[in-house]
Amino acid sequence: MSDDSSPGRRGKARSREEFRAQVQATRADFERQVQARKAQLDATNERIAARTGRNLVVATIIGLAVGALVVVSLIFIKELFLVFGMTMAGFATFELVQAFRGSGRRVPRIPSVVAAVGIVPATFFLHAGGQLVSLSAGILVVVVWRLVEEVAVPRSRRGPRAVGKDVLWAVFVQLYVSLLASFTILLLAEPGGEWWVLAFLILVVSVDTGAYVSGLSWGKHPMAPTISPKKTWEGFAGAAAAAVIAGILLSVFMLGESWWFGMVFGVVLLLTATAGDLAESLIKRDLGVKDMSSWLPGHGGFLDRLDSILPSAAATYVLFLVFR
Repeated sequence: MSDDSSPGRRGKARSREEFRAQVQATRADFERQVQARKAQLDATNERIAARTGRNLVVATIIGLAVGALVVVSLIFIKELFLVFGMTMAGFATFELVQAFRGSGRRVPRIPSVVAAVGIVPATFFLHAGGQLVSLSAGILVVVVWRLVEEVAVPRSRRGPRAVGKDVLWAVFVQLYVSLLASFTILLLAEPGGEWWVLAFLILVVSVDTGAYVSGLSWGKHPMAPTISPKKTWEGFAGAAAAAVIAGILLSVFMLGESWWFGMVFGVVLLLTATAGDLAESLIKRDLGVKDMSSWLPGHGGFLDRLDSILPSAAATYVLFLVFR
């Protein structure tokens, strides 16, 4: 009896050992595949980072999170978008002011940020009148603040010519960030305006994405080498294709407009988004900085994300008034 059972037990033991060995081999093979995929992804991300200066994975995660916040706030609670708008305008203004001060231009920090934040609710609740009054008050405050600072702090006096330049830069901050950003809020305050805001934001993202993918894949001919060396005509062509396609789809399915308006919408925002991007690149080149800040990993700063959006907001509001 024991002689018959002993080979059976040995056979079962060998089967278990073979099964464990097979499981271990399968696990090792799976781990090797995971490591190989990870190495490929890391290598691809490093090549993209070397080409664009951005961490693609981190940038994508942050972009999706911000996008989800924008969509939820626009569709469900308009007023919640005001908090988002005030945050973006405040941080973008602070970044630009800090960059100016770092280059020796004494633009007042506190009144500039307060004015940029304050114009958002003023525009939403009081519409165009609130926008104009808030902008005028903001400009007046930053100008007076800088003049008082020059008189009250003898150690920091720079002379009339330098102060005049500081005042001009302070006014520029209000016009560039506060005024252009407020057109988004002005559009939001209109009946159904939340869909127009969402549409133009999606369209700007489509333009940026089309330019990024096309430029990264085929970019060879610089578009504006002295301003932004990494921008290419191939990237612009990709942005144009994305803008027209997205414009038509958004016009027909989100805004209830005709397809030809979608083409106009796409072309106009292609131009404003590209111009806004180049304008900020010109400012950064003049200031000698790569990014306005590092507060948004993979993206740079808040103003780096708003550069295409700011002029596009004003253009979209004009289109809204003309076609609606």
